[in-house]
Order: sequence, then structure tokens, then C-alpha cells
Amino acid sequence: MFRSFFLSREWMLWAWLGMAVIVVGTWYQVEIDVQINEWFGGFYDMVQKALGEPGSVTLEEYFEFLATFARIAGIYIVVAVMLSFFTKHWVFRWRHAMNNFYMSHWERLRHIEGASQRVQEDTRRFAVIMESLGSNLLDSLMTLFAFLPILWELSKAVKVLPGIGEVEHALVYVAVIFALFGTAVLAVVGIKLPGLEFNNQKVEAAYRKELVYGEDHEERAQPPTVAELFHHVRRNYFRLFFHYMYFDVAKWSYLQFGVIVPYIALGPTIVSGAVTLGVMQQIVRAFGRVESSFQFLVRSWSIIVELISVYKRLRAFEAEIYKDVPPSEALPES
Repeated sequence: MFRSFFLSREWMLWAWLGMAVIVVGTWYQVEIDVQINEWFGGFYDMVQKALGEPGSVTLEEYFEFLATFARIAGIYIVVAVMLSFFTKHWVFRWRHAMNNFYMSHWERLRHIEGASQRVQEDTRRFAVIMESLGSNLLDSLMTLFAFLPILWELSKAVKVLPGIGEVEHALVYVAVIFALFGTAVLAVVGIKLPGLEFNNQKVEAAYRKELVYGEDHEERAQPPTVAELFHHVRRNYFRLFFHYMYFDVAKWSYLQFGVIVPYIALGPTIVSGAVTLGVMQQIVRAFGRVESSFQFLVRSWSIIVELISVYKRLRAFEAEIYKDVPPSEALPES
């Protein structure tokens, strides 16, 4: 999965240079997001001033602020679109490398159940998931590095937490503790999901294989056999649905409650009038970015479960390749 792309002479330039482009592009996106956060602070301070002192802000000043946002947002859109386009090409070449590697060992692999599916579908799913999960992880890390110092600085204005008392840089600790708590809870709640997803792919592969044989051989895919195989599919899906149900209860309860956490923490500060509306907006937005970065596992758990399932299938596939061949020889020369 990784050697065929990152250690192959044929693909090494695409692999490493492409990854560098993605990292730089993601970093630039986060820097623009920081500028937008600063803009919100100034804009809401202006709104507060305009509402509190009629006539203190002109219409030209108001629209000039909006035009500034349009310029920043326009740059963000261009970068986001171009980065997304490039990332899709980069990930497809990763799939291309895996496809070439597996096909170069096809004689060893063709007898494995679901071999065609693993080469065609699992490599596609692996590429798609890596695009989504990898991009989100990189964005979370970059966002954390950019917004954590901002939240640390803004937290100086928040002296007291409700029910706790005075805490220096309180909001940083609230964001970290709340995110770690949610990650731990959902990891425990969803512990059975990776195994169920893996089993799901096995029963789906067995069902698909019998149907494929039935296309060419009349004695295959007979109703009793198909009914039994589909029964296994049905039973596994129903188990999966049940476990996802209570996982989703925990996940969405946690995420919805998280919306009001910064406002709860800011309660004493807001009531005492210690910050302006603009500063409050900056704090809430920075808190949300930091909290969301720490919640990467929470928000991505369903995708991670699917990735684990695909990874297990491809690792089992590669085990056949490496069974009698040293790994250094298993990678095709290019």
C-alpha cells in the first residue's frame, strides 16, 4: 500500500513532491482562515460601535469591511479548489501504483477469494479514504498549530470559569479536556465497529463472487446458495446498523453539546462585560477551531473504521505476496 508509491522510483517524485505541495497548500489555507478570524473581531467591534452609537460608522466604512472579507474569501476559494483538484490527482496516482504492484503479482493472488475486488474496489476505496482522512488530519494539525497560540492569547481575557473559579488561559484547557473526553468515550463506544466492517466486506465478497460465477456457469448462483449468502450479508448489516445506532447517539449528543461549551465557559466574562462583541467572536471562533482539531478522531471515526477494514483486507492480500518473497524483492523495479 505504501511501498509501491513512496518507495518506487517510478512514483517517488509524484509521492513526495506532491505531498509537499499538499502540505504547503493546506498551511496557506489555514493562514487565510487566521486572517478571517481577525476580520471577524474587527467587524463585530464595528457592529457593536454602530449599534451603540448611531452615526459613528459610515455606510462606506461598513461596506469596505465587507469588501475586505470578499477579497480574503476569494483567495481562499481559489486555493481550496486548486488544492482539491491536485490532491485528487495525487491520490489517484497512489491507487495507480498499488494497482500496478498487485497486478505484477497476480499469479500469486488470483486464487484468493475476492482478489478482483481487492485490486479494483479496495484500492479505489483506500485512495478515496486516504484523500478524505489524510486531508482532514493535515488540516486539523495545521489549524491546531495556527489557532492554539491565538486562543492562548485571547484566553487572557477569560479569568473565571463557572463552577471552578480562576484559571489562567482557561479556554485552552476547556477545549483540550472536552475534546479528549469525547475522543475517549467514542473510542470505547465504537470499539466493535472495525471488526464488523471487516466482516461485512468478507460476506459481501463471498456473495459477489458467487454471483460472478453464476454469470458463466449455470450450476452456480443457485437460489438456495444465493439465499444463504445474502442471509449472511443481511445479518451482518443489521448488527452493524445496531452498533452504529448507539454510536451515533453518543457522537451527535457530544457534538451538539459542544456548540454551547465555549459560551458556558465565557458566561462570567460576558456577564461582567470584560470583552467586546468582536473579541467574543474571535474567542468563540478560535475555540471552535482548536476544539475541532482535537476532535479529529471523533469526527472521523466512521471513516477510520472503514479504512481499518480496507487496510486489513489489503494487508491480508499482501501477506500472500510476501509469504515466500523478501519484501525488498516484492516491490517491482521501475
